[in-house]
Amino acid sequence: MNDFVLYPFALLFPFLLGAVLAPFVYRYAGRKLADKPDGSLKKHRKSVPLIGGVLIFIAVLTTLTIIRFTTDFPTGTLHYLRGVFIGGGLIFALGLADDLTKPKGVPVALKLLVQAAAALALMAYGVHVQFVQNSFLSYAITFLWVVGLTNAFNLLDIMDGLCISQAVVCALGLLIIALPQEFIYVNVGALALLGACLAVWPLNARKKHKIFLGDSGSTFLGFMVASLSMGTAYSAHSEIGFLAPLFMLALPLFDTAFVILARVLKKKNPLKGSGDHIALRLKKRGWTLRTILSVFIVAGIFFNSLAYALTRCGAPVAVCLFIVTGALLGLVTLWLLSLPAD
Repeated sequence: MNDFVLYPFALLFPFLLGAVLAPFVYRYAGRKLADKPDGSLKKHRKSVPLIGGVLIFIAVLTTLTIIRFTTDFPTGTLHYLRGVFIGGGLIFALGLADDLTKPKGVPVALKLLVQAAAALALMAYGVHVQFVQNSFLSYAITFLWVVGLTNAFNLLDIMDGLCISQAVVCALGLLIIALPQEFIYVNVGALALLGACLAVWPLNARKKHKIFLGDSGSTFLGFMVASLSMGTAYSAHSEIGFLAPLFMLALPLFDTAFVILARVLKKKNPLKGSGDHIALRLKKRGWTLRTILSVFIVAGIFFNSLAYALTRCGAPVAVCLFIVTGALLGLVTLWLLSLPAD
């Protein structure tokens, strides 16, 4: 499969597969795999199928499997893909088990253990941060990056369309930065993820026959974005470009950091759910779902634009970007903390 066929296929096939499978999965798995309202954080009126993650996982993995057997990849590409397959499979299985055992769910210790195993699978197949020469430090940063983003996307899945829209924005950002450099597994992985998300997003946003991502979907999205973001060379044009992923994924990371900070300030357990999420505070202030979603998407595009700029600019400009962004996020944090929480 040459590039003129490969890239359109990597985008369109998972989109079509997800769209075609959706009604069948909804009919046969929707009742067994459903999220029930609890009157607290889960305020939907009736049970909603948690099948978004199932659709995305099947669409992405099927697409990458077909591509694997129909394309002559550069040396090493398949080796990297195996790590993504194994790690992604572990994260999806963990999320699915958590969805099936709700409301109790999987114990936190077991979750961290499986997430650590998924991160180790990536590292075993050569997927890790490249800007650090010391192996131990590189693996430690990789572990924190993968586990952190896996859980960040899970925390972000607090409102319809919020998590999946950020996955779309981040996949596009990855693609724009990686595509000219021909890191094949990053390109096709980002396209497959993008196509699958575009198929599921409308189903997550509609009112009738709505579906949720579930933990299997949100954590899988976080893991995929984390693993793909380590597979491209950000410093080809700028020595400071390796910091671009911090901007690319600034919104999920900031949301997680804010939730933890808000809970700690209230002397609450940061690992337990609460109404301290940014989106919930904005909703409490009277913002509509559409407005909140639009602001998050625009902010995601803004930060991904900064990520691209960071791969092209020099160190002085990069330092200015970090200072201005840090000051901006600091002011936003103070404002958000002043808002009432659910």
